Amino acid sequence: MARITRKELKTDKFAEEVELTVDFFEEHRQDIIRYGAAFLVVAALVFGFMKYRGSQQAVRQAALAKAIAVQEAPIGQASPGVALSFPTQDAKDKEALKVFTELANKYSGSDEGYIGEYYLGCIASDQGKLAEADKHFTTVADHANQKYASLAKLSLGQLYFAEGKNDQGEKILRSLIENPTVFVSKDQATIALAKVIAPTKPAEARKLLDPLRAVPGPVSQTALQAYGELPPQ
Repeated sequence: MARITRKELKTDKFAEEVELTVDFFEEHRQDIIRYGAAFLVVAALVFGFMKYRGSQQAVRQAALAKAIAVQEAPIGQASPGVALSFPTQDAKDKEALKVFTELANKYSGSDEGYIGEYYLGCIASDQGKLAEADKHFTTVADHANQKYASLAKLSLGQLYFAEGKNDQGEKILRSLIENPTVFVSKDQATIALAKVIAPTKPAEARKLLDPLRAVPGPVSQTALQAYGELPPQ
């Protein structure tokens, strides 16, 4: 299953919050003039809350960064400059399960909590625990924001094919083709669909991949590889 990298998780809420604050004061200009100092007290409280909310987000993101560091840590003897490594894959998997469970439970309902839930789905899938993976991916797909939900749907669609639920899997992947996001592009969803339907619908898989073979960059490489794996006509 795909993993989210630390680079993809970087967000900048500052500009958005400034814009919202400016809009608020523009809409309430007359009230500010009318109520003067009393309104300033309320504004100070709002500012204090925003600072608190920001600090809480920083705490969540630090916890997420710690969990991602475990997931990205190498196996075996650490190289110079590598802060974290694990002696075996089993040791790494146990620690990853621990930190992502803590993240998902402690920050449930936040972006960071849903990312933790998504990783738990990936870990369960890698271990062959498909029902458990289904549960984690479904939670993210149903409740997270669109970009994280789309990543969970991509994994869930592939998982359904592994479980023999082909109709459900195909429906999800086609919906991603129609509604791409920053994390799951239309081309990515198309290739994923072509791969899973290839054994039963090779002609349609070939039709999906054909136009992508000429797309510049990694898309064409992936499409060509998938095309080469199709059953012969």
